[in-house]
Amino acid sequence: MASSGMQLLGFFLALVGLAATVAATFMVEWKKQAQGKTYRIYEGLWMSCSGNERTTCEFHESLLKLPSEVQATRAVMLLSIFLSAVALLVSTVGMKCTRFMDSKVESKSTTAMIGGIMFIVAGLLTLIITSWYVKMIVQTFYESHRLQSFEFGKAVFVSWAGGLLTMAGGVFLSCRRCSRSERDESISSNHLLPTSSSKSNYV
Repeated sequence: MASSGMQLLGFFLALVGLAATVAATFMVEWKKQAQGKTYRIYEGLWMSCSGNERTTCEFHESLLKLPSEVQATRAVMLLSIFLSAVALLVSTVGMKCTRFMDSKVESKSTTAMIGGIMFIVAGLLTLIITSWYVKMIVQTFYESHRLQSFEFGKAVFVSWAGGLLTMAGGVFLSCRRCSRSERDESISSNHLLPTSSSKSNYV
């Protein structure tokens, strides 16, 4: 029962992490720039917005004209979302609270573990690409001789949170099988010990 509860917790954390990753991917405020007291410029992976109180947004027209960090971040974030979506399906099949593969307990546990590992990889990809994006923004900020440069925005923090939650959910889903295997091995070894000692008494 405890294992099923841990799987549900991991699945919920991974689901929230996936939602945060999707939200961060389509958020506009990946980097921001302030011009004056009221005028703001925001740039995301898909569009850029600018204005005072009322902002106007435009989609990025050409992929080739985008900076390298935007192209790479867009690709890796989409890959992370795809992996998480597949892990969602795999974990659903392998969880104890579902009725899939009930006759194959060992295969069911292995399926849940595979889904958890996929969640971990997806979360790790999100964390790595987001950190690299921030590094590029900070590096450009310090190397620029202009008075006003871009800074990273709120989408970065949402992306970090999504990656961490996805990884945490994957750990809960995958490591329960490891602990269960160790427990089963310890139980079997405890059963073997008195058996061997009893045989030695007969001799």
